[in-house]
Amino acid sequence: MTDLPKADAATRAWFDAWLDRFAGFVREVDYASARPLFHADVLAFGTHRDVIPGLAAWQATQWDNVWPKTEDFRFTLSETYVLASDDKSMVVVVAPWTSTGFHPDGTRFERPGRATMIFHGKPDAWLCVHSHMSLNRGVPQSSHANRPVKAP
Repeated sequence: MTDLPKADAATRAWFDAWLDRFAGFVREVDYASARPLFHADVLAFGTHRDVIPGLAAWQATQWDNVWPKTEDFRFTLSETYVLASDDKSMVVVVAPWTSTGFHPDGTRFERPGRATMIFHGKPDAWLCVHSHMSLNRGVPQSSHANRPVKAP
């Protein structure tokens, strides 16, 4: 059996920075800044929908249902895997994440999950073409915060 095709250090650093940047946009509820990180025809799965074709549909059905209703979103970089094809045209990121959810009465709860993202392109110019972000089992699917969208 061969080892997983782990990314080299420079590629890993680029994706760690990408994850931090994207997580910051989620925390800020800044859709406008997040959109350029994704292919316009991205295919996504999420807590609220199965296959979601296209960035606009993903924003309307997933981002709108999650980002303004949660806080503190972060990827756990120490537990993240970054795998790359030999020519680095395809990269897969497997990452756990954490966030805070809110019950209807406003009390907070831990809201952990995991993500698999597939990127296509070339070094320093990758776009996410597939994202699957879902909550861990047993975590309440609804969160009831109502934070403003910074940049639709």
